[in-house]
Amino acid sequence: MRYLASFLFVLIFMTSATSQTYEVGLMLGGSNYIGDVGKTTYIAPNDIAVGAIGKWNRSKRHAFRASFLYAEFNADDANGDERRKARGLSLSNSVKELSAGLEFNFWDWYLYDGTPQFTPYLYTGVTVFNYGAKAIDVNDDSVIKTYENRWNFAIPMVVGIKKTLGRRFVLGAEIGARYTFTDNLDGSNPGEGFEQNKFGNLDNNDWYVFTGITLSYTWGRIPCLCAF
Repeated sequence: MRYLASFLFVLIFMTSATSQTYEVGLMLGGSNYIGDVGKTTYIAPNDIAVGAIGKWNRSKRHAFRASFLYAEFNADDANGDERRKARGLSLSNSVKELSAGLEFNFWDWYLYDGTPQFTPYLYTGVTVFNYGAKAIDVNDDSVIKTYENRWNFAIPMVVGIKKTLGRRFVLGAEIGARYTFTDNLDGSNPGEGFEQNKFGNLDNNDWYVFTGITLSYTWGRIPCLCAF
């Protein structure tokens, strides 16, 4: 929660000194991971994910966006294919991510004429996240344990829809996959000292997915749209 509170404080402080249009709000939904343990369904939220989001609506078609997200995920080979069921591994992990990038609106998004607004959108940028690096316990090859907390990068690929609720609130729904630059959210490809415990497909990195809703509050005078 301290990460969430810090993010909101910094965002509000920064935007209070400007006069453009901003949104600030919350994210709530579910998360799942895609890797070498458990089932391989891409969109299958089975754990909680919460966060905060802020946007600078720079034009009718694009916004600069930043967010913080905390997501948990659990995976069990009992829910996978027959080969994974026979192996019998399971894991729990979580990520704390900070993301910044560009949101593109398919249709004009204009919050000043008093009419309801609706548009699909895409978002991408750069994500940095903290996670627990995993490895199979050398004393019990059925247990995956955390041996270190690490930071890494991911590329977010998000698709969503959003609509206004009155003049001040925006409701959105989105699905966002994060392609990570690690293959060790699940312990399949641990670092030095655990080489004998590698398993699964070592050529593919892990993913995690957020599926949920956003609710934000918007304010600010009509911006100048004459420049980027």
